[in-house]
Amino acid sequence: MTIEEDLSGAAETDEPDADALTIGRRIRQLRLERGLTLDALALAVKRVPSQLSMIETGKREPKLTLLREIAHALEVPMEALVRAEPLDERATLEISLERAMHSQTFSALGIAPFRIGKSVPNEAIRTMLALQGEIERLRDERSATPEEARRANVELRHLMRRQDNYFDSLETTARELLSAVGHAGGPLTQRTASDIAAHLGFTLHYVPDLPQTTRSVADLKNGRLYLSTRVAKSDPRTAVLQALSARVLGHTEPSSYADFLRQRVETNYLTGALLIPEAHVVPALIEAKKSRSISIEDLRDTYSVSYETAAHRFTNLATVHLGIPVHFLKVHESGTITKAYENDDVNFPSDRLGSIEGQMCCRKWTSRVVFGEDDRFNPYYQYTDTGNGTYWCTARVEASSEGEHSVSVGVRFDDTKWFIGRDTPNRGVSRHSVEACCRRAPIELESTWRENAWPNVRTPRTLLATLPTGSFPGVDSTDVYEFLQAHAPS
Repeated sequence: MTIEEDLSGAAETDEPDADALTIGRRIRQLRLERGLTLDALALAVKRVPSQLSMIETGKREPKLTLLREIAHALEVPMEALVRAEPLDERATLEISLERAMHSQTFSALGIAPFRIGKSVPNEAIRTMLALQGEIERLRDERSATPEEARRANVELRHLMRRQDNYFDSLETTARELLSAVGHAGGPLTQRTASDIAAHLGFTLHYVPDLPQTTRSVADLKNGRLYLSTRVAKSDPRTAVLQALSARVLGHTEPSSYADFLRQRVETNYLTGALLIPEAHVVPALIEAKKSRSISIEDLRDTYSVSYETAAHRFTNLATVHLGIPVHFLKVHESGTITKAYENDDVNFPSDRLGSIEGQMCCRKWTSRVVFGEDDRFNPYYQYTDTGNGTYWCTARVEASSEGEHSVSVGVRFDDTKWFIGRDTPNRGVSRHSVEACCRRAPIELESTWRENAWPNVRTPRTLLATLPTGSFPGVDSTDVYEFLQAHAPS
């Protein structure tokens, strides 16, 4: 059974009738049509004018009781505020520009949102919207090749979020496999992995000449699974289970990038469910929550897996079994995000397609700060203030064939109380999701070096399909300019 089949019969949530911005503009339009001042309407609903002003500009969402009072004061049914006829041209233009100002396009250009006063002509608003549309068209044109990959990543991440990154069908498959080989619980041994292979009709063969572009090769005709001798020196269980998982799940040759990506996610999920069995680990996690001592490191050490595997597995189980929304990030040493997941409302940087993979992670975020830590033996913890609240993260740096990566798991401030490391003094401030923040170098530094720098990009080949557009995709311009500034002749 596949991930998509987990969604069969699931109810889709309805889209809201109107957002706060639209409701606010409708209130203002109706108020002006009736010749009411803001003070007069505020007096009628027994509120202060500043509160109504925030509502009319979309900066605050009105509660249902207040909406009823406003509708009564304006002598219209409440439906007129949320399901009314289209707004007039001016209000429609203002809403479009408000949304554009909070888009990734404006943020990437370093344009801060501004108040759209009455003196701003309609033609000026149309011009700004036209410019935004042309910028986005050019970005789409330049990103035509990786667009399929980025869309597939976005769709898959949305699916994972709807499921809280938990897929019951894959958990069931893992339980059935472990039961079939008599696994009593606890960490999966190498012998048990071999037993699973034998149960599925495969013998294991380690060879020195496995094609470099493959992790394993299955001979389906003769029931032989070939793996590299290099893998055998590290953790052979993962490579064996990943290869077997694809067979158990009935994967066939992928017909698209989305199909390929889905298969990779399913394979990794089932492998994690076998290495860290749900029935064994959930009671331990529940006890750890009770004692306020949840630790990704303990999960890693108990089951003898990589930190990344432990972190992934925790995101599978945290929300469904512990009631804790979480986020996960894997960031390359270049600063590029390679994997991301969230259901805790954290705002990661994204392009206009909504893709996170390939974006530059904020330099102030835990996933980037950890690279500068000398202590690689202990985990690094940090609280980060964002435009969407405060988050706490635990992170580690791991080596790979394509350089170092940081792996981090984070939660909202209110859920920090369940974790070891909550007493960390480390603090950070990131405005990456709502402002230009560190996405652009400081103005003075950029003006000095933008026309005088030409970096030769060192990009992991696996990231090429998801990289965003830019002069040098995958390059942190600030790093380059700071390097040049430091080494420039005095």
